Amino acid sequence: MPFPARPLLLVLFAVALAGAFWRAPTPAAPGFAAPPAATPSTLPPLFVNEMLWRDASLAATAPNLTELPDGRIAAAWLAGPEDGMTVHFSVRERDGWRPPGQIASPESTAGGTFARIDRLGSPVLHAEGSWLHLWYASSTLGSAINHSLSTDGGKSWTKPARLASSPFANFGSAVRTAPVSLADGGLGLAISHDFIGRYGAWLRLSATGQIIDKVRLPATTATLQPAVAVFDEQRAMAVLRDAGPAPGSVRVATTDDGGRHWQAGVALAVANPNASVALLRLKSGRLLLAGNPASGRQALLLWLSADQGQTWREVRTVETAPDGGADYGNPSLLLGRDGRIHLAYDWRRQGIKHAVFSEAWLDGGQP
Repeated sequence: MPFPARPLLLVLFAVALAGAFWRAPTPAAPGFAAPPAATPSTLPPLFVNEMLWRDASLAATAPNLTELPDGRIAAAWLAGPEDGMTVHFSVRERDGWRPPGQIASPESTAGGTFARIDRLGSPVLHAEGSWLHLWYASSTLGSAINHSLSTDGGKSWTKPARLASSPFANFGSAVRTAPVSLADGGLGLAISHDFIGRYGAWLRLSATGQIIDKVRLPATTATLQPAVAVFDEQRAMAVLRDAGPAPGSVRVATTDDGGRHWQAGVALAVANPNASVALLRLKSGRLLLAGNPASGRQALLLWLSADQGQTWREVRTVETAPDGGADYGNPSLLLGRDGRIHLAYDWRRQGIKHAVFSEAWLDGGQP
């Protein structure tokens, strides 16, 4: 019996469309924007922990931080009923965090992307000059990444547009950690894929936001939510959530050619209970890692590395509690231009906490 013509044509069209999506001119040699030269931090010991936002009637999770041009800190996170969260946004003024506003919802995302949206995923903020970028996931059958832009400090936002991060209807794509600046004025955005396998990937975005390259971050087990720290113009390190069988460890991928190729590294001697981690290069050049212990998210810990991620030592416990309702997951790290370190994280799924501290405090100094 001859093969039905219509299904065959549909299959051939889908294959051709996917192939056309990924056929593009070879981009110029990639490279990272050079990070600042390592200098000792002169800030005294400092640690302040405050509630960024809480509403007893709503759940909250997945905060992300950025610094605005005027030095204020901005945050975005998910809040709402568990089955209908929206993206909230707030800015920290001199007297504290101002009341948040909703900047993305399933309805606004559906209106901008002309697609049915059931729920939203983790947001990522990034300030670039007078532009404030927002990336976040939305899902129906599978998740996709959306991008929106504000030119007035977060007061108004453009309609979201989908990033074509996969040839298969963008299924399975999500963001969690901040992008890094590239030498050509573009951005490198680490993403997750959770469709036909779990793995991290690296998107190279042009200065105008188009995807010009995509590379899988190799690993020996399932991974999610990569976070990247840059060492110089060519070398960087990604740490990834271990989504494989327990017990897990923080996974690693490295590049020595500006992100064109990545290699699986040796897993860190740091446990990971299938939970998000955050990574930051400090003013001193050391690396700071935030995450949860092997026992779960009832504690949030900090580790330091002075040898570009080869070895780590646990230095501080930010928060811990023995009860089963404790959840201090989804950390986000930010280095302010003044050298202060900012950390935001889930607080019992009931709110978002924000901590500010210095390298001197990490090294054992008392405020």
